Amino acid sequence: MAQNHSYWRVWASVYKKDVRLAFRQRSDIINPLLFFLIVITLFPLGIGPEPNLLARMAPGIIWVAALLATMLGLDKLFRDDYLDGTLEQLMLSPFPLSLSVSAKVAAHWTVTGLPMVILAPLFALLMNLQSQALNAMMLTLLIGTPLLSLIGAIGAGLTVGLQKGGVLLSLLVLPLYIPVLIFATSAIDTASMSLAYGGQLAILGAFLAVAIVLAPIAVSSALKVSIN
Repeated sequence: MAQNHSYWRVWASVYKKDVRLAFRQRSDIINPLLFFLIVITLFPLGIGPEPNLLARMAPGIIWVAALLATMLGLDKLFRDDYLDGTLEQLMLSPFPLSLSVSAKVAAHWTVTGLPMVILAPLFALLMNLQSQALNAMMLTLLIGTPLLSLIGAIGAGLTVGLQKGGVLLSLLVLPLYIPVLIFATSAIDTASMSLAYGGQLAILGAFLAVAIVLAPIAVSSALKVSIN
């Protein structure tokens, strides 16, 4: 019982530290949201304000914007800790590295994914998204954005020791994001036709459950390979 309490304290301390640093450097929170808003705003300007066309394209536009916005902070997920030696201390700690990794990924989602989920209904109004599709969009973002952070953390772990790993990180992560994008947009499209979309949500939930268990282990291995 005491050991479990110690694990929780370590997890909570890493999580709070990363969230606190993000609020001190507010660009880590503001930039993804601004990017998300700019991308969604540019599409109506580029393709025209026709409501039916916007509603048809809305699922793909919103999810591509969320995907790209999530990637903005991935390069810094472990980079600062790597440069100041904190990452090596975490690796030498008696606690599993995967514990700290999961806390850092949770903090990344809190400052990037969660604000997008909260503000998504406002952005959806720009795309003329109907109410039934709006509910599906909220659910897919709530399930899918943590999955994006977990998958992206693997790429961030593999490229943490590289001088210019941003492009390589994108090449590694984007193909892994494709299944999430497909099932999320499919759920929103299905909901817009007033059909059941529970199957797509179940698949996204299964992806998330697997990622929660396996991704921290994979990221820990990637960090050890990159640093050593």
